[in-house]
Amino acid sequence: MLYYLSVWLRRWAEGTEWAEWAGPLRVFDYVTFRSAGAALTALLLSLALGPRFFRELVRWKFGQQYQDPGAQQGIRMDPTRKVGIPTMGGLLIVLVLDISAVLWGRWNTQLQLTLLSVLVLAGLGFYDDYAKIARQSREAGATERLKLLVQFGLALFIGLYLWWNEPTRVLVSDVMVPFFKQPVLTGVAWVGVGIAVLTIVGSSNAVNLTDGLDGLAIGCTVITSSVLLVFSYLISNRVFAAQLLLPYVDGAGELVVFTAALIGAGLGFLWFNCHPAQVFMGDTGALALGGGLGIIAVLIHQPLVLLIAGGVFVAEAVSVVIQRSWFKFTKRRYGAGRRVFLMAPLHYHFMKQGWYESKVTIRFYILSILCALVALSTIKLR
Repeated sequence: MLYYLSVWLRRWAEGTEWAEWAGPLRVFDYVTFRSAGAALTALLLSLALGPRFFRELVRWKFGQQYQDPGAQQGIRMDPTRKVGIPTMGGLLIVLVLDISAVLWGRWNTQLQLTLLSVLVLAGLGFYDDYAKIARQSREAGATERLKLLVQFGLALFIGLYLWWNEPTRVLVSDVMVPFFKQPVLTGVAWVGVGIAVLTIVGSSNAVNLTDGLDGLAIGCTVITSSVLLVFSYLISNRVFAAQLLLPYVDGAGELVVFTAALIGAGLGFLWFNCHPAQVFMGDTGALALGGGLGIIAVLIHQPLVLLIAGGVFVAEAVSVVIQRSWFKFTKRRYGAGRRVFLMAPLHYHFMKQGWYESKVTIRFYILSILCALVALSTIKLR
C-alpha cells in the first residue's frame, strides 16, 4: 500500500515544484527498505496491541481451564501454572502480520497465495481452539480428519494453481534438491505438486506439534523464517541468483517483505510467550505460521530446504509418527502398546527425563540455529 502511495505521489509531483521533495520516496522501490519497515511495524504493533488484546481474551474467557498434557503426565512443571492463561494469541500474530505485509508489500501472486494460506489455516485453528475452550476439553476440537481435509485441500489448490499458471509452473515442474545446482527432475508435474502439498501440510502440522512449551514454537519459527528470508532475497534478485546458481523467481521480493513481517510479529509475540508465558498462540497461530513457512518455501522453489532449516519441527513431527506407529503395531502384535519415547512430541520426552521447561526450549533453540546454518550452507555447497 505504501509503495503504491509513493508511486502516486511521485507521479503527481512530476513537473511541479514538489518534484524534488517527492524524490526520496523512491526508497519504497527497494525491497530491503520495505522489509525492514514490515518487520519493525509488525514488532511495534505486537508490543503495543499485545497487553490490551490479551486482556480482552481473558475477558472473553478464551483461556485454557484444563491441564496441558505435560501436567497430566506428571512432567516437572506446576500442574496449575498454565490453567487460565489466555490462548488464541495467534490471532494477534496473524493480524499484525497481515497488516504489515499489506502495508509494505506489493500486491502480486506470491503475496496473495501466502496471505490466503495463512488466513485459511488461522480460521481452521480458530475453530479448533474455540471448540476446545467452549467445552474445556482437548478432545472437543476439530478432528484430525477435518484438519487434514482442509490442509490438503488448500495445499492441493496452491499446487495446481502454480501448475496451471504459466509464470509459476516451473515452481512445481522442476524439483530442486539442496546441495544440487540443477533440478534433479524436470517436467514431472505430479512429483512437484506432491512435494508442494506435503511441504505445506507437513509444515503446518509440525509447527502445531512443536507448540507445547513456552516460547518453543514461535522462537523456532523466527529462526527458520530468517533462513527463508535470506533465500527469498537472493532468489528474488536476478544478479545474486545467477552468481549463486539459484533459481531466479520473479516477484519473490514480496515474500521477503512477508517473511520480515513474520519475523517481527514472531518476536513481538515471543515477548509475551516466553517463560513464564502470559499467552499461548494456540492452533490459530501454530497452523497458520507452519502453513506460511511451507508456502514460502514452495514459492521460492526451495521446499526441501525447509526440511533442513526446520529440523526441530521435523524431529517433533517424526517423533509423533514413530510413537503412534510403534504403539499401534505392538498393540496388534503383542496385545499391549509399547512406546519408543517416554512421551511425544519430542520435547515432552526430555521433560519426562527431568529437564526443566526453559532448558528444553533453549536447547531446542540452539539446535534450530544449527539447522539454520546448515540450510544456509546449501547456498554455496552445491
